[in-house]
Amino acid sequence: MSLVEQSLGQLARSIPGATQVFHEYELDFCCGGKKSLADAAAERALDARRIEARLMELARQPSDMPDWNAASPADLIDYILARYHEVHRQQLPELIRLSLKVEQVHADSPDCPTGLAEHLRTMSQELESHMQKEEQVLFPLLARGHGAMAAMPITVMRMEHDDHGVALERLLALTNNITLPRAACNTWRALYLGLRAFKEDLMAHIHMENNILFENAMAPAARSAPVSTPAGGCCAGAS
Repeated sequence: MSLVEQSLGQLARSIPGATQVFHEYELDFCCGGKKSLADAAAERALDARRIEARLMELARQPSDMPDWNAASPADLIDYILARYHEVHRQQLPELIRLSLKVEQVHADSPDCPTGLAEHLRTMSQELESHMQKEEQVLFPLLARGHGAMAAMPITVMRMEHDDHGVALERLLALTNNITLPRAACNTWRALYLGLRAFKEDLMAHIHMENNILFENAMAPAARSAPVSTPAGGCCAGAS
């Protein structure tokens, strides 16, 4: 299967550095990770073959990045907790503080991200609730190797990830795609720099869970599930 036929999630988990390429082209590899590269590029009127060429170049290069696909659930969870859960808890209070200051000082500017602080507060509350559910319920199950018992909580977490994706889209709309106006002050610059880091971290966080942790947890259950064959045989309906 060529790279353009593979899903963004598959490519993100198998090619080190692919996520940065997807960020450059604004391709959603976390919540939209099921889409093929060809379909995702077509939606944005991008040249899928050009993106494929960059990914092939990355795939040929040696990498010292850890292969999280081969990690145990417990090790991957420890990484997610330290790299994403704790980082988000540090990021959001400061982003809310900065956004309040920008909104107060630059309220008369047409570029002012009015409503951003309130939106970040809502994101912070929803993300904190989500992370606590993972930490208290889902992650202990997965760390003990009980992925087969986790289908329902995984489904709920995936749905909440989709909600986080919608919230990110709203964040981008409020900030003109996190684009600074020409005369932005240092506080505004610090805010948008932090927002960009938060966006990339949250997308990577969702990718690690959706496309690696959850996929690996559900794989044994999928292999052991009985295969149902249509009445006309496995090729029923083929022409």
